[in-house]
Amino acid sequence: MTKHKKIFIVMVIISIIGIVYISLAVNKNFGVQKYFNYEFVDGEVLSIKEETINPDPLIPGRYVGKQKIEVQILEGLHKDQVYSVINVLSNRHNIFAKPGMKAIFTIREKDGKEHVWFYNYKMDRYIYVLIGLFCLSLIVFGRLSGIKSILSLVFTGVVIIFVLIPIIFRGGNPIPWAILLCSIITVVTFLLIGDFNRKTYSAILGTIAGVMISGIISYIFGNLAKLTGIHMEKGEQILYLAADYQVKINGLMFTSILIASLGAINDVAMSIASSCNELCKRNPDIHLDDLFVSLMDIGKDIMGTMTNTLILAFTGSSLNLMLMIWGFQMNTKQFINMPVIAIELIQALSGSIGIVLTVPITASISVYLIRKKGGLSLKRKNN
Repeated sequence: MTKHKKIFIVMVIISIIGIVYISLAVNKNFGVQKYFNYEFVDGEVLSIKEETINPDPLIPGRYVGKQKIEVQILEGLHKDQVYSVINVLSNRHNIFAKPGMKAIFTIREKDGKEHVWFYNYKMDRYIYVLIGLFCLSLIVFGRLSGIKSILSLVFTGVVIIFVLIPIIFRGGNPIPWAILLCSIITVVTFLLIGDFNRKTYSAILGTIAGVMISGIISYIFGNLAKLTGIHMEKGEQILYLAADYQVKINGLMFTSILIASLGAINDVAMSIASSCNELCKRNPDIHLDDLFVSLMDIGKDIMGTMTNTLILAFTGSSLNLMLMIWGFQMNTKQFINMPVIAIELIQALSGSIGIVLTVPITASISVYLIRKKGGLSLKRKNN
């Protein structure tokens, strides 16, 4: 690892700590009101006092009905206190209580009395275990590269959570901020994983260009279709928040597509830039025209798999919606004009167009930088 790379890694770590600290300090007292005046705490089911339950006719192994349970709170202001809780098992909220089960409960004080609800299963420990397995697999099989990958992922999360989201809630225009922050994420990610060389620079420029194209296409067609952030998932809830926090909803769809397409376009740009670098190392006397054609041939294979990956990702997130369309036997004109369907299609297609155009853009940039920065043996093919 070079001295410049070590310095850059230290700077990224300092930046992560600084961003989190400054964001928490600046936004400490920011907010109009506290929307959930509840305490969410761990608790344990001590016993089932009464229950009237029947097997769910739709889902095997599930029950509907009512349970009266005795619960002990394990943390917070009401630690060690025991409460009697009514647990209703319905289609939407179906948490089957068993003695000895640890779960999450909500406590709300009203008129000097505590009201306790069975909130949900305790899922956080499994999420933390899965995060640990993910990081461990990166470190074991990737070693130093794996650690740098984790660092780039942490940086991405910190920028989105502690910079972009607070800016949006403070009334900032999400479009220019999304462009700027996605560009910063791209630069830091590639410089962490790669080196300070023309391959990395080509991938950075290609990614930024591809993401911008995806965002611009989605913005144009979103406006033509009269779509806004209100039509996105949970858009109506954001509309209520917008009244308090001055959130600019019109730019949210553009921002979400920019972030969603960033990962796939990253892969494509780095694949093309890396291929260019390897082709030149294997054959320093390759003609520029032949090099570009080879990169485009490689890119054709990447286009097919990556666009398929992106569309499948959006499709997977909309599986329930697709089942609903099929179940209600909607015709094409009916469902394709649903805002939620239109948004998913615009997201998938604009991202895929960005991937396709990233290939020739990155190939052109790679060839240009090779020629300008030391690729003296490369020459144009004589006609």
